[in-house]
Amino acid sequence: MLHTQIQITLRAAIREIAPGLDTGSIQVRPATDPKFGDYQCNSLIQLARELKKNPRQLATEVLARSDFSDVFESPEIAGPGYLNFRLLPATLARVLTTAAAGNHLFFTPTETPRTLVIDYSSPNVAKPMHVGHIRSTILGASLARIFELLGHRVITDNHIGDWGTQFGMLLVGWKTSLNREALLQDPLSEMERIYKLINAQSDPERPGFIEGTREQARAELVALQAGDPENLAIWKEMIALSQRQFDTIYGRLGVRFDHVLGESFYNPWLQATVDDLVKRGVARESQGAWAIFSDGTLPPKDDPFLTQRDGEWHPNPFLIQKADGGFNYASTDLATAQYRIETWAPTDIVYVTDGRQQLHFQQLFASFARWKPEAAATVRMHHIWFGSILGEDGKPLKTRSGENIRLSELLDEAEERALKVVTEKRPDLDDAARREIARMVGLGAVKWQDLLPNRQSDYVFSWDKMLALTGNTAPYVQYQSTRAGKVVRDAGETNLVVAPGSLTESAELALARHLLYFGTTLEGAVAEFRPNYLCNYLFELASLYSRFYEQCPVLKAEEPIRSARLCLCVLTTRVLRQGLSLLGIEAPEVM
Repeated sequence: MLHTQIQITLRAAIREIAPGLDTGSIQVRPATDPKFGDYQCNSLIQLARELKKNPRQLATEVLARSDFSDVFESPEIAGPGYLNFRLLPATLARVLTTAAAGNHLFFTPTETPRTLVIDYSSPNVAKPMHVGHIRSTILGASLARIFELLGHRVITDNHIGDWGTQFGMLLVGWKTSLNREALLQDPLSEMERIYKLINAQSDPERPGFIEGTREQARAELVALQAGDPENLAIWKEMIALSQRQFDTIYGRLGVRFDHVLGESFYNPWLQATVDDLVKRGVARESQGAWAIFSDGTLPPKDDPFLTQRDGEWHPNPFLIQKADGGFNYASTDLATAQYRIETWAPTDIVYVTDGRQQLHFQQLFASFARWKPEAAATVRMHHIWFGSILGEDGKPLKTRSGENIRLSELLDEAEERALKVVTEKRPDLDDAARREIARMVGLGAVKWQDLLPNRQSDYVFSWDKMLALTGNTAPYVQYQSTRAGKVVRDAGETNLVVAPGSLTESAELALARHLLYFGTTLEGAVAEFRPNYLCNYLFELASLYSRFYEQCPVLKAEEPIRSARLCLCVLTTRVLRQGLSLLGIEAPEVM
């Protein structure tokens, strides 16, 4: 789009001035204030330092080698070397007209597509998905959609927790205390019940302790790991029952995965992984276990294998195999990374988890780079971490009894609360229509509230705020989408044209300018893995459309103003719906 054209022209001019210089740092962004024009470039200031030139002098030389005459007014050099670009009215009219004709939607696919493996959601088998899973699930799915829209190859992988010590207790509970009728009605609740029961019976500090239960659970786990047919059959049934309920949640959320490769998938490679780490000198023995320690190549403050206590640095090893021979997340994640690289040849592997796992992934990435330096050199690993969901009391969101809130129950309540609002606002609609709108509004409100904050911040969950029809909420943006869509339907016109100079009102120009920035917003969202940029863009677009709607009559306007304004309604509807879709939010036709 336009900012890309400016970047290409500026980079070519700089290469003439300084052949061989890396021009990738030249970036053009929307102007921060309309008084500076439509686009800005601040990159020449740093480049001038590298070239030991005066920034304004460099800017002058660059513009002398650049031709923007058919797209922009004469670019302006401002301050210490900023470049400001203002669109010609004919350019604005042309871009809006071609967008309305369906030639583009203010973005272009990338010229350098990447292959990304995105690992997100990752619930545990035999446990209901709870509210804590929503951040990873919604964030990961949104990132996958945006990357795909921009032309990247995306492989989504749900790395479910389907292996580990908890299955020993689950097997004991299954064989001794399972309620088959309850299992048929609500499998995850029943499996959670028997796990808690056996866990309590295994703990001498808790009521209900039964001597020998822990040993019995360990024996069942060993039998499972050795391939005992009965235990394997039970384990597979647990996975199937769990996946069925996971898929129900994912269906409601509109989330899909290309692969569901759980921890158990990598079991055959774990011993070989540890052996190879030891062979290559990356891991060493420690008190009967095997672990990865600091190699001394990093400053202590940047070394994830060191921790500071009492003013001194101490080893903080990455345990990959326990003294009893058992494996853990570290060994599994190392084997997983190797499999993904060998199987899918990604340029990037993205892990979407909560912030409490930051140290684990720092050690994982550093360990993998030491183990497989050639492979690590070809792939970038990203830990996209997020904060917690808090209740009104500022503590992690829980039920009144202190239990995790089930995700299914949260979604049910969102739809029910939305239904009350829809029923109050639209009593003229039949029950089925109100429920369908409530589904889209309720689920959309949950997703928006989760995606809107800086992902690394905690946020307070608020029903009243998330379902409000005013402010930065999904219902507000959905409502403006329906308003714009209704104008388009009422007009029933196609082949719209924006004549040069037909947009003169400030509300028209502000809306048109913001539409142009959809592509740069998407690029920023993927560059920093932050869908909240898209949320804020859509909210501002909805707000600008609301002002335009109030100040600029459309259907009663005379030509060519009518056609130009109707074009803005068409494009606003398309961008809002496309943007909401990328966030996994549906746009109702009626609200």
